[in-house]
Amino acid sequence: MVSARGGRYGFVYRSRQDTYRALRRKGASKSKAARISNAGRTFPQRSVMARKAAKTRRARGRRR
Repeated sequence: MVSARGGRYGFVYRSRQDTYRALRRKGASKSKAARISNAGRTFPQRSVMARKAAKTRRARGRRR
C-alpha cells in the first residue's frame, strides 16, 4: 500500500493513491509520482492542470 503516514515515510492522499501507483508503473520516481498525485487532489485542481497542459501543448506546437 502507498503510505498515508507522512514524514520520512512519504505521503499521498488516499483518494489519489491509484494515480500514484499508475505513475510508478509508468516509471516515475516515488517523489515525482507523489508530487504529481498530490497536486490534483480535487476535481477543480485537476481541471486547472489539464487546461494548463493543453495551453502548453498548443504553445509548443504539439511536439512530443
